[in-house]
Amino acid sequence: MIITIDGPAGSGKSTIARKLAARLGIPYLDTGAMYRAVALRALRLGVRPNDAAGLIECARQSHIELDCGPTFTRVVLDGEDVSEAIRGMTVNGATSAVARLQPIRELLVQRQRELGRRFGSLVTEGRDQGSVVFPDADLKVVMDATLDRRVKRRHLEMLADGEEVKVQDILDNLRERDNNDAHQWAPLLSDPDVLQLDTSHMTVAQVVERLLAEVERRRARSASAARTANSR
Repeated sequence: MIITIDGPAGSGKSTIARKLAARLGIPYLDTGAMYRAVALRALRLGVRPNDAAGLIECARQSHIELDCGPTFTRVVLDGEDVSEAIRGMTVNGATSAVARLQPIRELLVQRQRELGRRFGSLVTEGRDQGSVVFPDADLKVVMDATLDRRVKRRHLEMLADGEEVKVQDILDNLRERDNNDAHQWAPLLSDPDVLQLDTSHMTVAQVVERLLAEVERRRARSASAARTANSR
């Protein structure tokens, strides 16, 4: 079973995807880690955010490996574990410039699909998972939350990671990312088969239980359809 979770930064995608994958016992794929890894490589090489050709070449030359467990995605860039290094605020700011370039998106989408074929079942989260990467996913989810709630969540996450950052910087970063990325999941909003969740006032446990119930409902529906088909 492939489950996609799309939506803006700070809506809880990563946390929920990890916990859902753990409950289901299947891999968790953090696709944003790929874009962050490219951004980190570009920063280290001194490639400027407005140098589109340089960023594209940086992505093409990068060797990114993802070790996907039920509760984590370990990221190895050119032989180095950068799982922690890609989470800093500097990388956050550079990632938008990387993610808006279509050639880079096409390159990384192919890598993500390769992982989907390898694993067979997974929970994957990002900004174009259900609309572009896995359009035939068994369950597509779009998660959202108010901007204030998303800023607070991201701030607490970064403090927990030991990184001092201003709330205004996080707010500015999320606004920029929303402007750049919203079109990625917009096509899903008109699909009646997509589960849309506003997590602003939901706990992590409530969201996970809601998704588990939806998984079971769809499994039962598929099993019923198979029995009907076999009885004909």
